[in-house]
Amino acid sequence: MNNEQENFEVEVIYALPTQQKRIQINVEPGTTCIQAVELSDMKSYFPDIDLDTVKLGIFSRLVKHHEVLVPGQRVEIYRPLIADPKDVRRQRAEKAKEEGRINKITGGKI
Repeated sequence: MNNEQENFEVEVIYALPTQQKRIQINVEPGTTCIQAVELSDMKSYFPDIDLDTVKLGIFSRLVKHHEVLVPGQRVEIYRPLIADPKDVRRQRAEKAKEEGRINKITGGKI
């Protein structure tokens, strides 16, 4: 019986509002998320990806760069946020108050 683990496939994905790229790669056991991104050569398609600071995930769960992959996983490369979600919600609420769509005292809908 062979005790050596075999290489396996994982997918690396990156998406922009207008396009996405999915790359299947074959990796060795012990490969980390950031190593998979480097092996996929995704940076050649999207040079703006900063491998030192990029946020990564596996099936929508944020992961550390050094997390080790298992067969069948998909490494997602996340784009930086353009706006803070809390600020966006606050601005929407303020706009609704100004437009009279929200009760200014309770914050509930009118």
